[in-house]
Amino acid sequence: MLEILEQGGWLMLPIITCSVVSLAIIAERFWSLGSEKILPNQLLTSVWKMHKAGHLDKNKVQTLAQSSPLGRVLAAGISNAAHGREIMKESVEEAGRQVVHELERFLNTLGTIASITPLLGLLGTVLGMIDVFAAIVSHGVGDPSVLAGGISQALITTASGLTVAIPSLMFYRYFTGRIDGLVIKMEDEAVKMIEMMHGDRE
Repeated sequence: MLEILEQGGWLMLPIITCSVVSLAIIAERFWSLGSEKILPNQLLTSVWKMHKAGHLDKNKVQTLAQSSPLGRVLAAGISNAAHGREIMKESVEEAGRQVVHELERFLNTLGTIASITPLLGLLGTVLGMIDVFAAIVSHGVGDPSVLAGGISQALITTASGLTVAIPSLMFYRYFTGRIDGLVIKMEDEAVKMIEMMHGDRE
C-alpha cells in the first residue's frame, strides 16, 4: 500500500487528506442527524400537555429550546404565542432557518471534496503523462520501464481521486435528502403546535 502511495506522487497527499476529512464528516453527520436527536418522539404531545396544565413557564421553555432542534423551533413559537398567529409563525420560521443551517454543517465541505478529488486525480494524470512524454523524448520508446513511472502515477492518482469522490458525493446527496425530510417533519410539528395553541386543533 505504501509503495502504491509513493508511486502516485505528491498529489496523493491532498487526496488522502480529503479522504480523512470526508470520513470524519460522514461519521459526525451520521451521529448528529439521528432522528431521535432531531425529532424526539412525543415531544409535541409533552409540550401540549404542559401548556394545557399551565406548566410552560420561562424555565421550561428554555429547557425545551436546549433539548433538540425540534425543541428549539417549538420554543421559539411558544415564546411568541401571546403575539398572535402570524408573529408566532414568523418566529418559528426564523428558528427553523437557524436549525437548518446547523443541520447542514460540514455538508459544503463534503460536497467540495466530492468535486475536487476527481480534479486532483485528473491533475495527477496530466502530470504523469507529462513525465511519460519527457521520458520518450529523453530515452525513446524502446524501454517500457522508463515509461512505467509516469503511467503508474497517472492511473493511481485518477483511481484514488475517484475512490474518494464517489462515496463523498453519495453521502452528500444522502445527508441533503435526510435533512430535507427532517425539516418537513419539523415544519409539520410546528404547524400543529400553532394550530393547537390558537384553538383550531383540539
